Amino acid sequence: MRRAEPEIAATDKRDPFLVGLGERVRTLRARKGLTRRDLALASDVSERHLASLEGGVGNASVLILRQVASALDSQLAELLGDETTASPEWLLIRDLLRHRTDDDLRRGRVALSEIYGEAGSQSARSRHIALIGLRGAGKSSLGLRLAETLDVAFVELNREIERVSGCGLAEIHNLLGPNAYRRYERRALEETLQLYPDAVIATPGGIVSDASTFNLLLSNCFTVWLKASPEEHMNRVIAQGDLRPMAATGSSEAMDDLKRILAGRAAFYGKADASIETSGKSADECFAMVLATIRSETARVRNTQ
Repeated sequence: MRRAEPEIAATDKRDPFLVGLGERVRTLRARKGLTRRDLALASDVSERHLASLEGGVGNASVLILRQVASALDSQLAELLGDETTASPEWLLIRDLLRHRTDDDLRRGRVALSEIYGEAGSQSARSRHIALIGLRGAGKSSLGLRLAETLDVAFVELNREIERVSGCGLAEIHNLLGPNAYRRYERRALEETLQLYPDAVIATPGGIVSDASTFNLLLSNCFTVWLKASPEEHMNRVIAQGDLRPMAATGSSEAMDDLKRILAGRAAFYGKADASIETSGKSADECFAMVLATIRSETARVRNTQ
């Protein structure tokens, strides 16, 4: 059964602030990869209340918003539309960055990473290859094959998260919650970068959800986004025998959730150094494209040294 959406009159008289608030909640939820039901359980706010909130018709109390923000691992100010209010320096930096192009902002982020010692050298980055994208993108299969061809270590970050936490992914999510998972994810990435001078890393689909961890990845790895259509992602996961996407909600609703997650994360996946469209292509074709991309980057770095 489809979730009931709040009814909106033909003449939309919703408060613009509440509409914007609902859009930010919906965007943050998609970015975290949470269904509305997941967020309801994590925040202890009813699904019906969340539907009204996301639809721009919910006049939520501050306490409700605080619960939702906590469940999304976000600051309350981020829900309200302004996370850069912590200090005068924040405000000055925000004003400096206002109206800059996305390319200008990217250069600023890279420069800040270098200033604060977060970024590795070009040669060091090219020695850590990170594959990003949604589940079903082919990160594990292509990553293992790529590592064998390049004769470097293959690291599946999910397995490293289980190692550093001492328990399985399901236990982390069900017993400790998403915030604990993000802490283990960050630690697993830090240890991987320290332990393996050369590696291909298959990352979890939600690694873009935590800005700190994603910054670390971008600053220290050559990243490749393995792109595919939502339908292809779903078909690949089901072909692997994983029916979890449809277990709770059914195929139609699961596909809607998958599309929202991809839409919420696409801009972040797009920060990768390279992107490769894998839809409609065989495993061999995808591998050839990834390998050619990596060899091109290796040659480019060698020529600049």
